[in-house]
Amino acid sequence: MPVIVTLDIMLARRKMKARDLAQRIGLSETQLSLLRTGKVRGVRFETLAKLCAVLECAPGELLDYRYDEADMAAVESTDS
Repeated sequence: MPVIVTLDIMLARRKMKARDLAQRIGLSETQLSLLRTGKVRGVRFETLAKLCAVLECAPGELLDYRYDEADMAAVESTDS
């Protein structure tokens, strides 16, 4: 999947530990770890908003996108 979670970069910039972030946003360390490694299939906007509030950033600073031809193939197959 070409959506990349860059949460670790923001944690490093803010000099914050993942454990502290998880506690502040009310997420388990396990769930935050799964998000950090990109092993989740989605994230609630509420959770994203909490992450942004605590880290003082915008959603685009936590997520990145790399173009993948397969994404367009999936779109084109649903258009037919």
